[in-house]
Parts: sequence; structure tokens; C-alpha cells
Amino acid sequence: MKKQSANILIVDDEEDILLSLQFFLSQHFEEVKTESNPFQLPRLLRNNQYDLVILDMNFKKGDTSGKDGMMWLGKVLELDPSANVIMMTAYADVKTAVEAVKAGAIDFIEKPWRNEKLLTTILSALKLSRSRRQVKKLEQKQQALSSNIDQQFGEIIGNSGPIKQVFTLINKVAKTDANVLILGENGTGKELVARAIHRQSPRSREVFITVDLGAIPDTLFESELFGHKKGAFTDAGEDRSGRFELASGGTLFLDEIGNLSQPLQAKLLSVLQSRHIRRVGSNDPIPIDIRLICATNMPLYDMVKENAFRQDLLYRINTVEIKLPPLRDRREDIPILADHFLTVYHRKYQKPGLNISSATMKELQAYPWPGNIRELRHAVERAVILSDGPQLDISDFILHSSDGLGHDGPTQPQEELDNYNLSDIEAWAIRKALTKHAGNISRAADELGLTRAALYRRMAKYEL
Repeated sequence: MKKQSANILIVDDEEDILLSLQFFLSQHFEEVKTESNPFQLPRLLRNNQYDLVILDMNFKKGDTSGKDGMMWLGKVLELDPSANVIMMTAYADVKTAVEAVKAGAIDFIEKPWRNEKLLTTILSALKLSRSRRQVKKLEQKQQALSSNIDQQFGEIIGNSGPIKQVFTLINKVAKTDANVLILGENGTGKELVARAIHRQSPRSREVFITVDLGAIPDTLFESELFGHKKGAFTDAGEDRSGRFELASGGTLFLDEIGNLSQPLQAKLLSVLQSRHIRRVGSNDPIPIDIRLICATNMPLYDMVKENAFRQDLLYRINTVEIKLPPLRDRREDIPILADHFLTVYHRKYQKPGLNISSATMKELQAYPWPGNIRELRHAVERAVILSDGPQLDISDFILHSSDGLGHDGPTQPQEELDNYNLSDIEAWAIRKALTKHAGNISRAADELGLTRAALYRRMAKYEL
């Protein structure tokens, strides 16, 4: 019979008990160590990792109180909170053994024992031990992944008045469980703010799940967010948890919430009100415990007036509202941001010593950055890649005057339409209207024959 891979420590002051247990258990497990002196436990636990500790309840002759066992159980769990301990007790001490289980032991064995029962108890305890370690490993992996993701997104950078107001709001709201709505143009860093709130919240050690609602087709909305049961539809080959269920205990970030259709808005509102979800194909309610953060670049208040967005849903998601300023409204932060991205990309592309000339920095501050921080980051990355010398000049940056607002810095020639693809024509027309009206959404929408909400949706679609 092949022995199981397990490291077991037995602590009992009776040598006969130790010999008997070691003889029997060594037939089934690879490592079985015995110790008659409980005062050796600290040294043993510091120097070894045991899958299981079998600990006697009494270490003095004639003592049946179990006080020693309870004391040493506490010591073991203090030294190793993840330790798995089985208590050994005489029949008369069963009540005390039950108290030991309440104090942290995972089971107990009665003396005298039957070998079959003993083996079954130990096998169950080892299975639990492995499950606990696997869960701990997964938790550590999740924390590492979350940490890596946060490093990828980095910190919010800036010293301007508008961004300091955002910092103040983040610090105030993070410590609560209030729903947060983040408003701002594309590229202003809405997910960055959501992650900052999560990191500073009481849920920071739990998961942060992000969902791009603009990328989920209506037909998959319920399955993606609420999960489904096996056989609920053609491709449902197994049970699957939705994003709400996965985020339970942590934070759920719903990006581009303004893109939801009216029927999906109603389904989302129902879940937020009941705090329960039902998987597709099931009637069983599953409770959820989430911190909700939503974001959009669309004018939700205008959409409410036009009956494109539910007012009751808006009230539900915006307990606290954070408006992110566009980069053109915090121009004093552009040098800080540009230098930060320059540091990131000169390391990535192994071009040390690069700097941005003061004249170029003034040009960058004069440009309106319709794509906001995202556009600045990409512009710096391209400039680093294309640069030939130690200094980045304005000629190294590609700045498009036709992307949005006009600006008084150098630009590349305005693009001309050279094809008849309908999507390209629509995007071109929107850019032309925005340029003509200096970014005034209402005037551009009137000229295009669209509502403000419809124009915002198209701007989001074409990332304008």
C-alpha cells in the first residue's frame, strides 16, 4: 500500500501511546514524528511545517481537566494560526474536547481508539488541511494579482486644484460603503479612481472586479453579471458564477454604465434593490455583498430628461458623485504627467537620459488633449520610441487638431476623408462638427441632427 504524503506530529506524555500511534500511522503516512514533552512544541513548529498535529488533552498524571491541552492548543495556534490540530482525550473528557474544537481544533480522538475510526478521522483532517492551504494559496495569488494590476494602473498624479478636490473626495468616500458614480471624459482615469477607492476601503483585501458594460452584448448581460446554471442555454455546459457573485465581499466596478439599454437598466436596478441575484436557469436567490462603483463619460442627467436613462437607477448608483476634470482643465499637471510617462517608457524601451525640452513642454501644455491622460501617455510612448536623440522635441509628438477642440500649438495637417465607409464618414463628420463649434456638445449635436445623448454615445463608440 502506497503511503500518503503527509507530515504528522503526535504530542503525548505516554510513551506507549506514542509508540502505538507511530507504528500504526507510519504504515499509512510518509512522516510521523512523536514528542513526549509539550514544551518542545515551539521549537518543532518553528523548524517544521506539519500537515497535522495530534495533541493530548492532559500532561499530568491523574489530571482530567484538559487545561494543559487547551493551553497548548492556544500556543500552537498562536505560533501557527493555520495549524490543523486533533485533540486526543479519554472518554470522560469528551465535553472538554468539544470546547477545544470551538477553540480552534478541527476534531478529537477518543482513547482507546479503533484503528479504522482513527484513520478515517486523520484522513478527513488532512483533506481539510490541504483545502485550507489551497484556499490560502489562492488568496495570496489573488492579492499578488491585484497588486500587480494596481501597479499597472499606478497612482493618480497631479497637484492642480481640480485634481486635489478629487483626492479629497476619494479620501472621504473610500472609508464608507456608499455607492459611487464617477463621471468624466474618456481617458481621464475613471478606473484609476475606482481602484484608489477600493485600495483605501475596508474591502481592500477582497476582490476588485471590473466590468465594461459597453463591451457586453445585451443577450449575454444576465449570464455575464448574474451567472447561469448548466443547460440554461445552448452553450451553458456547466454552472458559472456571474460578476456580482464573484465580487461579493469586495468591490464591483461597472464601467460605461451609460451604455445600458432600458430593459437592462431595469434588471440591474432590481438586483441593486434586492441585493440578490438569480443565475440564468435558476429561481434560487443568491445574496450578494458588494461595494458598487460605476463610471461613464455620458451625460446621465441629460439622458434622464430624454428618458434614455432611469432616474431611479441614477439615484441608486450615485450616493456620492466624483467628476473628473479633463486634462485641458488641469494643464499645470501636464509636466508632472509627461515626466512620469517619460520615466516609464525610457525604462521600458531602454533609452536612458531622455528629457523633454522646456519649449516642447509649453507646446504640450497648450494642446487641449481631447483624449486626456490616455492620449498624453500614448503620445509620450510614441515619442520615446521614435526619438533619435537625448531630447524630445515637439516634432517627436503626433498631435491631431481634428481630434476635438482646436488648440494654439503645432499640429499635423487635418485629416481628409479618403473612403466611403459609413462608420468612417460618421466619425469624420462628428470630429468636424466638434472642431467647428470648439467642442460645444449642444451646438455640434444640433448641427449633426442628434440629441446630446446620441452624440455622446457616438463619441464613446469612436473614442472621440
